[in-house]
Amino acid sequence: MQYEVKARRLDETGSQAFSHGAEVRLGTDMAGRKDAMNPVELLLSALAACMIKGVERVTPMLKFQHDGVEVTLQADRQDSPPKLIAIRYDIAVTTTEPEARLDLLHRNILKYGTISNTLAGAVPMTGTIRRA
Repeated sequence: MQYEVKARRLDETGSQAFSHGAEVRLGTDMAGRKDAMNPVELLLSALAACMIKGVERVTPMLKFQHDGVEVTLQADRQDSPPKLIAIRYDIAVTTTEPEARLDLLHRNILKYGTISNTLAGAVPMTGTIRRA
């Protein structure tokens, strides 16, 4: 598979990214913007989307019953050189499934996630899954 995103600067405070008809406002102003995510927030959003998509992918195969999923992410950044040095996640699942099945879901989310596997190879990533 291949992916393509195009982005363009709109003005000194922001940019916009486009892919297959979808668009996302980018916070590229040094002061930040309230109506757009900065690059780190976009990266974490991609990881959250990957994890939630993982739930959508594996729950039918596992016959795992749930009523919702919420992912919370935090990242630590160092200044010199600028890079992320840690990512922490919390996956909250609204379910009555037993703990062992929740652990199975967690393993599968991480095993089949393109973004989570890519980031885990570059940044220490730790987290938990829990019942909401």
